[in-house]
Amino acid sequence: MSPEALADLIAHSINHLLETGKAGTLTQEQIPLATSIGVVRPKDRSHGDWATNVAMQLAKKAGVAPRELAAALASELESSNGISSVEVAGPGFINIVLDSASAAAVVDTVLEQGSTYGHNDHLSGHTLNLEFVSANPTGPIHIGGTRWAAVGDSMARILQANGAQVVREYYFNDHGEQIDRFAKSLVAAAHHEDVPADGYKGGYIDEIATRVINEAAADGVDALALPRVRDDNGDEGASEQREEFRKRAVPMMFAEIQDSMKEFRVDFDVWFHENSLYESGEVERAIAELKDQGDIFEKDGATWFASTKYGDDKDRVIIKSDGHAAYIAGDIAYYLNKRRRSDHPCDVAIYMLGADHHGYIGRMMAVCAAFGDKPEVNMQILIGQMVNVMKDGKAVRMSKRAGNVVTIDDLLEAIGVDASRYSLARTDYHQSVDIDLNLLASHTNENPVYYVQYAHARSCNVDRNAQLAGINIADANLALLDTPADGEVLAALAQYPNVLQMAGDHRAPHRIAHYLEDLASAYHKWYNAERVVPMDLTDPENRLEQDQRSVVSIAKNPEAPRAAARLKLNDAVQRVIAGGLDLLGVSAPDKM
Repeated sequence: MSPEALADLIAHSINHLLETGKAGTLTQEQIPLATSIGVVRPKDRSHGDWATNVAMQLAKKAGVAPRELAAALASELESSNGISSVEVAGPGFINIVLDSASAAAVVDTVLEQGSTYGHNDHLSGHTLNLEFVSANPTGPIHIGGTRWAAVGDSMARILQANGAQVVREYYFNDHGEQIDRFAKSLVAAAHHEDVPADGYKGGYIDEIATRVINEAAADGVDALALPRVRDDNGDEGASEQREEFRKRAVPMMFAEIQDSMKEFRVDFDVWFHENSLYESGEVERAIAELKDQGDIFEKDGATWFASTKYGDDKDRVIIKSDGHAAYIAGDIAYYLNKRRRSDHPCDVAIYMLGADHHGYIGRMMAVCAAFGDKPEVNMQILIGQMVNVMKDGKAVRMSKRAGNVVTIDDLLEAIGVDASRYSLARTDYHQSVDIDLNLLASHTNENPVYYVQYAHARSCNVDRNAQLAGINIADANLALLDTPADGEVLAALAQYPNVLQMAGDHRAPHRIAHYLEDLASAYHKWYNAERVVPMDLTDPENRLEQDQRSVVSIAKNPEAPRAAARLKLNDAVQRVIAGGLDLLGVSAPDKM
């Protein structure tokens, strides 16, 4: 019996108390839904398999003492199928012990549902646009963007497992000053000059500049001979040469970013170009719509969005006095595009932004409200914190502009895709995280991804040994899963559906990782405490070699039903670990 099924039983029992006049002054309207009844695993196992404080929550409404209501509810529960015993403790806690068959029923549920165990449809009917990474096309994806790639893709998978339709979107910032600085940096590098102070540095700049020159030459264009403009201060101005480098280099970076994402197992549904908002006129139309509803005004030669009307701390310039659009102009049009596009318009737009964007929340929520939507509902902004890469106890510094860049490719080369994705997704993105390259490259239990993957590989090895021993799951009697170690694994399996739903509702992929580590811990302890393949009872002195013992059939062995039950439990753990790792974009090896 899962916690959800137990909550349903508790709700039914409360209703029965009401019908029989044993619920005091409690009314039908005051009875909570099963989904709001808390059923938790007690830390002290002597307190039962599961516990609830629902009697304490309802006692005041019922007009009776919490222990009195708890006792009445306990009596109802104790007569229910699948319940072994119920005890009232403390001020009104109800501790519940399931019978072994009921507790073990989760095994069949997992094996029947397979990879969909724990999945639900409570977000069905919702289309969520999940925008993440969205790095400027001015260099490789750095470690901060890599974290968003791991977290964002895992979040998308989790939301889909909760029934939502998810559109993974990458916003390609290919409009504005950062592109100009990128082009200036490339021109300077091509001429072996110092990169501008506000430009981009690093070996990749020289590499891209050389590629542009070679590509242009292959097309019969001498990029370095094209007209070039420099002002009195020597700064690179708009010119045919700068445009040549820009138009060739940006697609190069775009292709490199796409390749990196593919290698990282992230597949975007939409690659959206910021520049398209300007070329299509969407920016102008969005501003015109705000103007028509009285949310635009002119001041100091600039065009302003009256965002304070919608909770922002100050009004925002959207068209500067020099006629150029401010960054928020594109954001306004982009939000409308997400909500109104003909192909998969979203009812929830989720933005995953870096720590330096925290001040952007107020103005974006004002945009949402200005178009008649609900902030924090139709628009949700998630802010991620910094990533520190450590090696040999020292920080590996990152800075895209300084050229000392820790990129996604650097990380993959050091520890691979599995360790990279898992380590970046397992920590709450609201917190900064240290990535210890030495630890994540190790094959030890201290390495969390290895610990979880090893549990899966170990379960596959159990299957191989069980097959050689002739164990048949058809012989299983799940009621024999009655040891404390069995109970811990069964309880962990039963909690997975709730963990998966909470991970989706709270936008928290790290909950899946933490769950997998807890399940792996319970499994490793169970593996060491219990045997799936029993020792051959005809060989008490253990004289045969292991491979000889393993092929002896246990068909007539009295331990066969228990062995088969444990094999099913082993396989259930295997399915859940594989499914959970898949939600994080991590492989589940069958050998390690």
